[in-house]
Amino acid sequence: MYSVVKAKINGDLDYISEEGFVLGKKDAVFEVNNTNVKNIEVCDRKLANPVVYVKVHTMYKKLLNLLAELLTDDDDSGDSYREALNQIERFRMIIKNKYRDFLLRQDLEKMSKKLVILQKEANNKLLEIHNYRINELKEETNKRSR
Repeated sequence: MYSVVKAKINGDLDYISEEGFVLGKKDAVFEVNNTNVKNIEVCDRKLANPVVYVKVHTMYKKLLNLLAELLTDDDDSGDSYREALNQIERFRMIIKNKYRDFLLRQDLEKMSKKLVILQKEANNKLLEIHNYRINELKEETNKRSR
């Protein structure tokens, strides 16, 4: 996004590139003063923070529900735990690339603490499954070698 700034000295117009948070959906059209506006971009971080927080917090709640479902699943193959780890990493990348500039550090830390706990739990269960399979294979090979 660019903002138009008029120079004080000579009166020329300059374009300054700014990054902001786009409100609404990509294809949404808003009507402002009988004019159709396709993209509304908020460049002030203080103004964008509440809007971004609501959006990210909604995504975070959905992720927590999905993780609770995946981590309570009795899957012997470990696919649900891998999926949980992938979803956590995907959420972190989305936050890092899109929303980090607009969120407060304390909000990011709160979400991160809970995700770290869930990530450790998924890793531990995945390791348990892996160790169990290794022990089964060792027992099988021991039985065959006798």
